[in-house]
Amino acid sequence: MPGQSDGAPPQERGPTIATWAKRIGIALAALLVLAAATIALVIRHYEADLPSTHELKDYRPPQVTRILARDGTRLGEVFTERRTVVRIGEIPSQVKLAALAAEDAGFYEHAGLNYLGMLRALAVNLRSTRARQGASTITQQVVKNVLLTPDRTFNRKAREIILARKIEQELTKDEILELYLNKIYFGHGRYGVEEASRYYFGKSVRDVTLAEAALLVAIVKGPSVYSPRVNLERAVARRDFVLDQMQRKAFADEIQVAQAKQEPVVLAIETESLAELAPEVVAEAQRVLRELVGPAAQQGGYTITTTIDPAMQAAARASVRKNLDAYAKRHKLLGPLARSKKEPPAFEGTPAGHKVFRGVVTGADDARGTLSVRVGTLEGTVTLRGAQRYNPNGLPPSKFADVDKVVRVSLIGPAPEPVVEAAAAGQEEDEDAAGEAGRAAPAGKPGKPAAPAPLRLELGPEGALVAIDVRTREIVALVGSYEAMRGGLDRATFARRQPGSTFKAFVYGYGIHARTLTPATILDTDPLAIAGYKPQNYDESEGKSPARLREAAAHSVNVAAVSALSRVGASNVVAFAGALGVQSKLGADLSLALGAYEVTPREMAAAYASIAAGGVHEQPVLITKIVGPGGVEIPLPPRPPGHRVMEEAEAYVLTSVLTSVVQSGTARQARSLGRPIAGKTGTTNQSKDTWFVGYSTDIACAVWTGYDDAAPLGSGETGAMAALPAFVDFMKQAHAKRPAADFPVPSGVVRVKIDPLTGLLAREGQEDAIEEVFVAGTEPTEEAQVPEADAGAEPADGVAPAEQQGTPPAPGEGPRPVEPGAAPAPVESEHAPEPGPLPTGETAPPPF
Repeated sequence: MPGQSDGAPPQERGPTIATWAKRIGIALAALLVLAAATIALVIRHYEADLPSTHELKDYRPPQVTRILARDGTRLGEVFTERRTVVRIGEIPSQVKLAALAAEDAGFYEHAGLNYLGMLRALAVNLRSTRARQGASTITQQVVKNVLLTPDRTFNRKAREIILARKIEQELTKDEILELYLNKIYFGHGRYGVEEASRYYFGKSVRDVTLAEAALLVAIVKGPSVYSPRVNLERAVARRDFVLDQMQRKAFADEIQVAQAKQEPVVLAIETESLAELAPEVVAEAQRVLRELVGPAAQQGGYTITTTIDPAMQAAARASVRKNLDAYAKRHKLLGPLARSKKEPPAFEGTPAGHKVFRGVVTGADDARGTLSVRVGTLEGTVTLRGAQRYNPNGLPPSKFADVDKVVRVSLIGPAPEPVVEAAAAGQEEDEDAAGEAGRAAPAGKPGKPAAPAPLRLELGPEGALVAIDVRTREIVALVGSYEAMRGGLDRATFARRQPGSTFKAFVYGYGIHARTLTPATILDTDPLAIAGYKPQNYDESEGKSPARLREAAAHSVNVAAVSALSRVGASNVVAFAGALGVQSKLGADLSLALGAYEVTPREMAAAYASIAAGGVHEQPVLITKIVGPGGVEIPLPPRPPGHRVMEEAEAYVLTSVLTSVVQSGTARQARSLGRPIAGKTGTTNQSKDTWFVGYSTDIACAVWTGYDDAAPLGSGETGAMAALPAFVDFMKQAHAKRPAADFPVPSGVVRVKIDPLTGLLAREGQEDAIEEVFVAGTEPTEEAQVPEADAGAEPADGVAPAEQQGTPPAPGEGPRPVEPGAAPAPVESEHAPEPGPLPTGETAPPPF
């Protein structure tokens, strides 16, 4: 019909629109419900294996453990992550505001998430089909660094968002910011703001300026790019950006920012080095900490205070090095090393293990700074950069050592295996051409020569020094090597070596303690006088060596010491030495008198310190305090109570005897110290071990020099030559500000004049009478007889001046093996034969 509309009547359109609106509403509601359910399911899915956030309340990131000297000087640090945690209240506001301006200005306003930033990052990531942008808040960064991995995946991001919300509900904003500032990485192995501030500026974060705070925060963006030690210009530009952000966010005003930008960057001097003042002490502190706190030691955060005196420790290290350098110079161990007509035999065979071998120099590469050395079947290289000890003038390898020169080396790590190539298909091996290499690798071609094995020069001996404060028994210096490297062997503590004649002090000391011997006692010097044991003196003839105990000790007469031991009983001396501080196992036979049983330098220093302290033994102490991460002090094991071993009068008489070693005996070089010194030199067979152990009224010190593999030190190397100089140099430095003091004379000591030939009371008016000291009640009562007119006895003090009073070893004689369970070979270079049977009639030692 004309003019009629095709659509529905107007009155019918209203219900139709309402119907569709209702349908759309229901659909939208259903979609919302479905979306909510989906989101809930997704959240539940990601929540299923999320880490707990409760641990953040007590989160303990790895920290630095610091080992300090007695005055607070840093001796070393131990860490898995170099971090020192500081509480949020100790971090200055400029550091916190700089971090907020650069990373998350709205941190204190949002609930852990920046939704607009997340949407913007999502759009970027969707366009690139992978996660390129994060828009992480500080809360999210804490989640990522502490609870999750830093992987850039959608899966990890979803977990991060969920955890960020949970953390905001469980921690305060300050707690979250504290975690962040202590966790982040600042480059160069430093974690957290405190370690970063110490490294870059040499001070605590508590003391940084606004400009320094901004520079620290600038580094976080990319430590390898923005570190001022890598690129100062780029670091300063990033710092200025952080300062501008602080001004824009009203965290700093215009004047403050302008002044900060004008402040020059002053970086602290880098002091990191593999060499340390006292790595031996650091290692012991670590061991003690592990024993006390167990696995918690690995997390760090402890401060360990030791008894080490930094000045004395430095002097001790310098003295040991100077002494060993002097030895190297005497024996021509410093470059250039010229080939001699009689080179020692080189090692033959295949080297293995951490031993010292004699290798042959086969070539040099000056460009690489290496020497080529053949050790038996092995080809190796020595890097001269690590051999400054023997190459102080920095000679190139071609000038350092002649080809065919034989040098002592050791393997660094295991020897490399030869490379074997697979044989081509159908190709047969020529057995004659392949030789041993072909037979060793039948599945392929003959083995290619292995890559050169890394080697280390071992030309010179090592040394150790231990110094103990006599009054407190605190260890003030501890040196166990020349190198002072982390992980090196602490020979002062762990190297058990034969002490030689230094052990004679305990033999004579026990005799004085037991009232069996006095300084005037006449001892046998004829080797034939001792049944079953034939030690020899330097002159090997009867009557020439001094027989009076004081002189025999001063000149280190072997037979006299064995004679004394046979009188007092070996088992008694073993117990006596143990009471003084020698903890190593000792055998009770006559070789004990000559130091046949191995001890450590630390034990010898402790025992001599007991004598110096008037006969009272106290266990030496190295660690005095340990404070944990929370500032709580860790209880140390109780120190064993001290005990008296000798009466003061007995200790004084023994000290008097040992001063003669310095005044007129084998250690006369120590007279240069200009103060009373008591001590004893020691030299073992073939000069494999050389010692000096001595003390003043203030400090007891033990020095040892020798090769780790017990190789002979060489002709003329005695305790007086190879150990005493280090003692003298150290004690000179240690006593630089101390007035000279004589050993105090206690009650119970008497002085009488004696006949030097017989040790009896001097005759009335005797012109050659000498004064001697005795424990009261042990002085002689019988007067010496007038000698016959024709008596032509050799003077009592006539003796060869050398301390090494023994028969020189046969040329080329090497170390002799010790059978299991057998007594050790004789050691003192006063050359004693094999240990003999124990003397009969020994008495039980008195209680100490």
